[in-house]
Amino acid sequence: MTLVPDYSALISGMVRQLAKKGEEVVVGKHTLALIEKERRNKKADGVVGLSELQALKTMADQKLLGLRFSGEEPRFLDRFGREEADREARELAQAETAQLLTCSKVNAQVAEALGIQVAFLKTEKKLVLNIAKFFDDHTMSVHIKDGLPVFAKKGKPGAWQFTKVSDKVLTTEEVEDLSRDIVEKAKQNPEAFMEIEKEGATVVQYENYRIVLASPPFSKGVEITAVRPVVKLHLDDYKIKPELMTRLEERAEGIVIAGAPGAGKSTFAQALAEFYARKQKIVKTIEHPRDLNVMKEITQYGHLEGDPEGTGEVLLLARPDFTVYDELRKTRDFEVYSDMRLAGVGMIGVVHASKAIDTIHRFLGRLEMGVIPQVLDTVIFLKAGTIENVFELEMTVKVPAGMTEADLARPVVEVKDFFTKQPMFEIYTFGEETSIIPVKDSKDPIREMAGAELRRRLKDMMPGHRFEVEVQAGNSAVIYTDHDAIPKLIGRGGANVQEMEKQLGVGLDIRDINDLKKTRQTEGGHERPGRETGPASGGQKVAYDLTETGSTFNFFFDRQVVGRQVDFHMDNDFLFSAVVSKKGKVKVAKKSELGEALIAGKRKKARLEVRV
Repeated sequence: MTLVPDYSALISGMVRQLAKKGEEVVVGKHTLALIEKERRNKKADGVVGLSELQALKTMADQKLLGLRFSGEEPRFLDRFGREEADREARELAQAETAQLLTCSKVNAQVAEALGIQVAFLKTEKKLVLNIAKFFDDHTMSVHIKDGLPVFAKKGKPGAWQFTKVSDKVLTTEEVEDLSRDIVEKAKQNPEAFMEIEKEGATVVQYENYRIVLASPPFSKGVEITAVRPVVKLHLDDYKIKPELMTRLEERAEGIVIAGAPGAGKSTFAQALAEFYARKQKIVKTIEHPRDLNVMKEITQYGHLEGDPEGTGEVLLLARPDFTVYDELRKTRDFEVYSDMRLAGVGMIGVVHASKAIDTIHRFLGRLEMGVIPQVLDTVIFLKAGTIENVFELEMTVKVPAGMTEADLARPVVEVKDFFTKQPMFEIYTFGEETSIIPVKDSKDPIREMAGAELRRRLKDMMPGHRFEVEVQAGNSAVIYTDHDAIPKLIGRGGANVQEMEKQLGVGLDIRDINDLKKTRQTEGGHERPGRETGPASGGQKVAYDLTETGSTFNFFFDRQVVGRQVDFHMDNDFLFSAVVSKKGKVKVAKKSELGEALIAGKRKKARLEVRV
C-alpha cells in the first residue's frame, strides 16, 4: 500500500510507527518545504517533522519501506502555508490511489468528501514523557540545560531546595532529544497542547506539566524547564480565620492573591476557585498558559487569538459568577480584570509582588484612583504557602493623615488591615501626583511631596530666576526667590499663591532670596534640614556649540550627553534646565522668557556655562 502523510501526520511523529514493511511512503514537496521552513525558524513542529523524515529515510535505507518525494517545488517559501501543503497531500493521495495519513479532522473530512481513502491518526494510550524520570513526589520543577547536569527544585512553598538530580552532564543532542520527545508526545496526546510557539521558544501544557522549551537565538543554549503542582490543597487546609471566610463567602468580589514566585499563589487560587464551585457558583478561568489544576466543573480559557480582551468579551456573555485571572502582568490584563469586575463579575486575580502594598501600586499605575476600590476590595498576600497579610480597601472623603487644615479634605482610599481594621496606607492626589502614603509615617512623605511639587511648579513658572524651597512643619513652606520675581510669583491680588496653596494644601510664605543668604551667614553657612533647593551651581562643565537663527538659539552637544539633563548658568546663576535631544540639540525660542534672558546676557557679555 502507498501512504501519503500530510503535514499534521509528520509532525505527530506517528508515521514511522504506522508504516508497515514493504509499504511506500510518498511525501509532497510542499509539505517538505513547510517542515524545512518551520525548522529554520526554530519552531517545534519543524524539529519533530524533520526528525520523522530522517527516521523514515533510515528505514528506507534499511529496505524496510519505500520513500520518495513528489509534487512541484514551491517557488516562494514565504507565500504558502499549511492549507497549500494539505491540498497537495490530498491531490497526491488521489493521483497515487494511496491512503492519506492525517491528524487533522478538517483535512480528513475534505479527503473523504473527495473519495480518498483516509486514516485519521490519534492515540488513546497514555504517553509518559522521558523527563518524568527526573520528578518525584516532592519535585516542583526540573531544569535541564546543555552542558550541565539536571537540577530540580524540591520541597514545599517557603522551603524549596535546588538540588542536583544526576551527575551526568547532558550534551546539546541529548537535551534536543528530550525536547523532541515532549513535542512529539504532545502532538499525540489529546490532553496536551502548544500554548506558545515562537522562534526559539515553545510552551507546552502536557497534562499537569507546564514545559518551556528554549533554544538559540532566543536563549544561549538549549534549555528545558518543566513545572508541575506538588500539592493540591482545599481552602480548609489554610486554617483561615472565620471573619475572612465570612468575607470570602459574602462580600469579597474583587480579590487579588499576591506573593513572590513560589509563594503558593496559584495553589491558593485553585483552592478558592473550587471553594466557589462547590458553593454552586459558575467559575471560569483566564490563563496563559492554562496550567491551573482545577476540577472538571471549572472551564479554563486561554487568550482568544492571543488577546485577553477577546476572552473577557466571551466570558461576559457566558456570565460566570467568578473568574480566576492567572496572572495579571501587562496593562491589558489589568484592564480586562477591571472591565469584568465593573460589569459585575466576581474576580480573583493573581499578581507577583514582594509586599502586599506593591499589589495596589501595580493597579494605581494603570487605573484611576477612584476606580481602584470598585475593582479591588480584598488583597490576600501569601508567603511560604501561608496567608501573611489581608488588606481591604475603602473610599472616603477626609483630611489625609499628617495634614491638619479642615479645608484640605479630599477623596482618600484607605487601605486597612482586614483583621485589626487599622488604616495602614492612604491613597490620595497631592498636586498632580497620586501616591500611596504609609499612615504611621505620613508626615515626612507629605513634606517631601510638597517640596518636590513646589520645585517642579516653580521651574515652570519662573524660568531664568533663582529659587529655593524650605518645607516646614505645620503644612507650610517658604519660597525664596529673586526680588524682581516676587510680584509675578504672588500674582495679582495673591491669585497665584492662593491657587498653589489650595491645590497643594500647604501655606506659602514668599521671601527675597537675599534674606536666605543672610540667614545662612548667621547659621555658619549650613542649610537647615528640610530645605529643598533649585539646581546647584556645581556639576561638570560640558562643551557646546551655539548657533542662531532669526527666531532661535541652538545649542549643540557631544553624543555623551544625549538624553541627559543639562543645567544652564549665566555668571554662576542658574538659568534653566533642559534635556539634550537625540540629535544632541537644545533649542530656545528668542521670543520666550528664556530667549530674552539669553539675549540680555549676550548684550552684557555674561559668561554662559552648561553643566551636567
